[in-house]
Amino acid sequence: MASIGAVAGLLFVVALHTVIAAVATRFFRISLDTVWGSAVYAVLFVPMLLIASTLVLTGALGLGGNLGSKTTAVLLVIAIPLTLGFAIDLLWMPDPETVELPKKT
Repeated sequence: MASIGAVAGLLFVVALHTVIAAVATRFFRISLDTVWGSAVYAVLFVPMLLIASTLVLTGALGLGGNLGSKTTAVLLVIAIPLTLGFAIDLLWMPDPETVELPKKT
């Protein structure tokens, strides 16, 4: 049986990872000029960010609980927030072409 603290910690990690994935995907879509470039960066670098934050949050800070298997942990803490973050950026946020950026000097 999972404790309330472990479940709350796990929900915090999942929510934080979703925000990280959405913000990083948005950053890559706005700052890179090509569609494929932003997609490749998002697929390669966002999971690395999520793995690093998982190691810090669940290892050093001890948030979350024992999920029982590695597959469940990766699915719940990496894959689902990654998918939700991509979906939030692609479906909910405005297109990068409509966002006005400051002039580069």
